[in-house]
Amino acid sequence: MARTPNLTSDSAACCWIPQFALRMEIARRPELVVHPVALIAPDDTRRVWQLSSLARRAGVKAGMTVSQAIGVCPALKLCEPDPVHYDGEFSRLLAALSQVSPVIEPAELGRVYVGTDGLEGLYGTPEQQIEAIKAVSPTFRLGWGKGKFVSWVAASRAKPGQAVIVQPEEEGKFLASQPISVLPLDLDTHRRLRQLGLKTLGALAALPEEAVASQFGATGRRLWRLAAGRVSEPVVGRVAPEPIVAALAFFSPVAGRELLEMALDRLIERALKDPRRIGWRVQAVRACAGLEQGASWLAAVALKEPTADRDRIAAPLKTQLERSPPAGAVERLVVELTAFVPGTEELQLFARDATSAARAARRHALQGAAREIKLRVKRSFLYHIIEVQPWSRLPERRYALIDYEP
Repeated sequence: MARTPNLTSDSAACCWIPQFALRMEIARRPELVVHPVALIAPDDTRRVWQLSSLARRAGVKAGMTVSQAIGVCPALKLCEPDPVHYDGEFSRLLAALSQVSPVIEPAELGRVYVGTDGLEGLYGTPEQQIEAIKAVSPTFRLGWGKGKFVSWVAASRAKPGQAVIVQPEEEGKFLASQPISVLPLDLDTHRRLRQLGLKTLGALAALPEEAVASQFGATGRRLWRLAAGRVSEPVVGRVAPEPIVAALAFFSPVAGRELLEMALDRLIERALKDPRRIGWRVQAVRACAGLEQGASWLAAVALKEPTADRDRIAAPLKTQLERSPPAGAVERLVVELTAFVPGTEELQLFARDATSAARAARRHALQGAAREIKLRVKRSFLYHIIEVQPWSRLPERRYALIDYEP
C-alpha cells in the first residue's frame, strides 16, 4: 500500500447539490416527483431528514418527527433511507471530478471542493474551468473563488446548473452583502450575533477584530477573519487508497444486535489479515448493511487513534449500531477499512511478509507494556532468562535473570 501524498490548492470551486440523498431517491423513483416527499433520517428513523419543495411548501420542516410531518401534510410520501446507494452515487461523482482536477476534498454528502490551481493551463479562464466541471453533472450549483469559504458562499448564491465566480481581490466586496448564516455557526453564536444586530458579513467585518475576539474568543476571531475575507482555507485533497473489504451474506436475514456485533468482529479480523494491511494501522472504517426491502444501513467512523486492534476498531461501529440500528433485518454485511497510516518503523521494515510483520507488531506491543509497567512501579519487574552455566547441577547457577528489554 503506497503512501497517500497531500495535495493542496488555494483557489477552489465548490460543487453543491442540495438535498443530494433525496435527489438520488427521486432519480430512481420518478413517480415521486409530483408528490410531497420526505426522506427519513438514517441515524434517527423517528425524524424526517431531507424534503422536496412540495413538502416544504406544505409546512414540513427537516427534523420534525414523522408523526408531526404527517400531521402537517397528510399526503406526505415517506422514503426509507438507502445511505449505501447515496454514498455510491456521491463516490462516482468524486471519481468523475478527479478527472478534472487531482485535488478533490469532499465536505459532506452532495458538497465537494475542487482545487483549481494550475487548471488554467488545461482549461483556461475560471469560466472555462466551470464548464469542465459542469460536464460532470449539470445539476451542480457552482462557486469559484479563493479558498473554500469564498467558493462555498458563491455556490450557495448560485442557481441550479449555474455558477457564481468571485474574481481575485473582490472577495471582501462579495462577502460584505452576504447573510451571517453562511458562516459555520452554532445556534448559540448565531443567536448572539443576531441580538447584536449583525445580519451581514459586512456588518461583522466592520467591528474591530479584537472586540469580536473578546466577546466570542478564538471562534469569534476566526469568524471575523472569514467575514472580512482574511482567511483563505486551501482545498486539501488526498490520493485515497483502495479500501480493504470483507463481506458476509447471511443465509437468512439477521435482526439481533448480538449476532451483528459478532459478525462485525469476524469481518474486521478478516480484513486485518489482508496482506495489504500488514505494516499499516487503520484510521477510518465503515460498515454497510443491505436490508430487506432494498434499504440499507451505513456507519462510518474515523478512529481517534489509528490502530490494528480488532476491538478498538469495532467499538465505535458497535456504538453506532446500538444508537441507530438498521431499520430492518440484515441480509448482507460489509466492513471496509478505508484509510490508513504507516505503522512503526519496525512494522514498515519487516512488512514484506505477514510472519515478520506479526513478529514486529508483538515486539512493539511488548515494548509499550514494558514502558507502562516501569512508569507505574518506578522499576522494571520484567526479566529475561538466559543460560550461563549449562553444565552446573544447580538450577540457580544454570540460569540467570536479566532485565527484559523488548
